[in-house]
Amino acid sequence: MATVSKRTYTAVCRRVGDWWAVDVAGIRGLHTQARRLDQVEAMTRDAIALLKSVAPSSFDVKVEPLLEGDVEQTVAAATEASERARVAAEEAGRLQRNAARTLLKKYRLTVRDAGVLLHVSPQRVSQLAKVKASAASNARRNRAGKP
Repeated sequence: MATVSKRTYTAVCRRVGDWWAVDVAGIRGLHTQARRLDQVEAMTRDAIALLKSVAPSSFDVKVEPLLEGDVEQTVAAATEASERARVAAEEAGRLQRNAARTLLKKYRLTVRDAGVLLHVSPQRVSQLAKVKASAASNARRNRAGKP
């Protein structure tokens, strides 16, 4: 069965006063506006559907805001930094889980002592140590065919 891909229209928007002015690439004369950037897709979708007499769900809309000068670079740098922070937080969580389990099982420390070493509360140590146990328990149940 062949998959039919939807046409994607690009809504190029720029700030004009208090509004986002929107032009749609590939559709001459189609202009709309939105008060907020999160409204651009819906406004564009409605305008295209009306002009083309098609269902609003029959195509995709990609919003492409145009920012002036170094603002675009600043936003890109902030976005990249946020992504690096997300990846680092995931790694820190993985390492904390491993450390908590090791301290509790291998070294037989209390959750209080492990918390002091990991700079987290005893309750957090319990949560960290429990994560893998719950996942392993679920995996065993799934292999056994139990809900």
